[in-house]
This record gives sequence, C-alpha cells and structure tokens, in this order.
Amino acid sequence: MEVLFPRTMEELSELFTTYPEGRILAGGTDILVQIRKHGNKPPALFSVEHLAQLQQVEETETDIFIGAGVTHQQLWELPIIKERFPVLHDALSVLGSPPVRHSGTLGGNLCTASPAGDTLPPLYVLGAKIAISSQAAERCVPITEFIQGPGCTMLEKGEVVTGIHIPLPAPKAFSAYYKVGKRKALAIAIASLAVMLELNADKTVENIKLAWGSVGPTVMILPEVENFLTGKVLSDEILSQAGEMAILGANPIDDIRASAEYRRRLTANLLFRLSGDLR
Repeated sequence: MEVLFPRTMEELSELFTTYPEGRILAGGTDILVQIRKHGNKPPALFSVEHLAQLQQVEETETDIFIGAGVTHQQLWELPIIKERFPVLHDALSVLGSPPVRHSGTLGGNLCTASPAGDTLPPLYVLGAKIAISSQAAERCVPITEFIQGPGCTMLEKGEVVTGIHIPLPAPKAFSAYYKVGKRKALAIAIASLAVMLELNADKTVENIKLAWGSVGPTVMILPEVENFLTGKVLSDEILSQAGEMAILGANPIDDIRASAEYRRRLTANLLFRLSGDLR
C-alpha cells in the first residue's frame, strides 16, 4: 500500500485515474483503525495534508465555508465558531480525545458517516451543504442527501469532499449540542441531540431544528416533533409530549454501549436539557 501526497486537486484527480480504488487519508483517525482492524488495504492512500484548498476557512456575509481538511481543533479555536455556531462548538468540545481533535478533520468525520459522529447532528440543524469535486464536475448537496446510511455516503469513485458550506444562523438563534456517553469525556455518543431554535417575544417557538445522533442508522430528523413544538412555549409538559413522539420516531440498536430501549428513553430525555438552558 502506497501513501501518496498530491499538492493540487489536479494531481489528486490523476491519482484517482491511476488508482481507482485509492482512498483519501485526512487525519487517519478512522481509516487507519479500519485498515488495522479488518486488513482491507486499498492499493494507495492519498494524503490531503498538502492540499491548501482543503485547509481554508472563508467567511462571507451569508455563510462560512470550511475546508474538508480543517482539523477539529483548528475549527474549535476559531472565534466565529464559538460566537455564531455554538452548537458546532459544543460538539467539537466533546469530540474524542485531544490527539483525535488535533488530527481528525471535519471532512473525515463527515465521510465516515457514523450515526455517532459528534459533528453530524450540528451540521444537520445548521443546514450544511457539502461541496464535492471530481475531475469531471463539481456539485454541492445538502448533508441530508449526502449521508445515506451508516458508513455510506453518495460519493462516487474519483469524487472528493472539498468542504462544507454553512449558512450563518439568525443573530437571535439559540443552539446547543447535548451528548450522553458511558464516560464524561473520551466517549462515543450513546445518544446525542443538536438543537437550533428561535423564540418569539412571548417565548413561543418561532422555528426549531432538531437532530439526534446514535438513535438510528443515520442522524434522525423528526419533522413531526419540530412541527409540534413550533408555536408553543417549551414547558416541561410540552417537552414531555414531544419526547414521547421522538421515542416513536427513533430506530436505535442494541450494542456494547447501550440497549435500544435505553437509547429510546434518551431520545426523549435529551429534550429536557432545553428547559434548563432557556430559563
């Protein structure tokens, strides 16, 4: 297995022509573990650490573009992430260990497409769009279309995620990320919830976006819960009713971290974190 270091997107495209089964190597926190575990070595790994285009962060008046090669730590340290995207900042704060945050990338977390990926629920509620490039064309797709199942994305051979476009939230928007793991740190999510909402002057919900992690084969979006909460004050009674609806919509599994039944209950319980944060 060769490890190759393209310096331009053109060089990367040529490598895909030479090695159609080659794989992208970003931080290596997932792919190297999988290679060691399963022994399925691709003919070549294409390291993107020298591709300047993938390391950029660009702000405009309407959105932010984050290059796929930007590490979790670099992103966490950006003032605009803390100020305008607290839901993503929260998720980055509890993602893995310091070595993982310093080497793992946002693009890698996205392409791994794990239902437990910490950055994914925030990207869902933020309405992120994924920039994809190949030798033939470029395209930009919503994250809801990009991730198609556990470990499965819509990327085709020769395509590369170059970055993520995220619209700037409304100035008055509240957002947060809640996570339950087996430990308080260095834990894979048993269940998680990303929230973004705006309240009217009378404390009723003007609009709300919810995205659960680890309670289904992909990040779970439940429009019926969002519609139920819109126009209401988020009292404990209303959140309890919304939680029961969320339980019905969840589709978790049993694994070594937790039972499906426990995850269903967490799907509801995580909503109550909102009650304390909004008071």
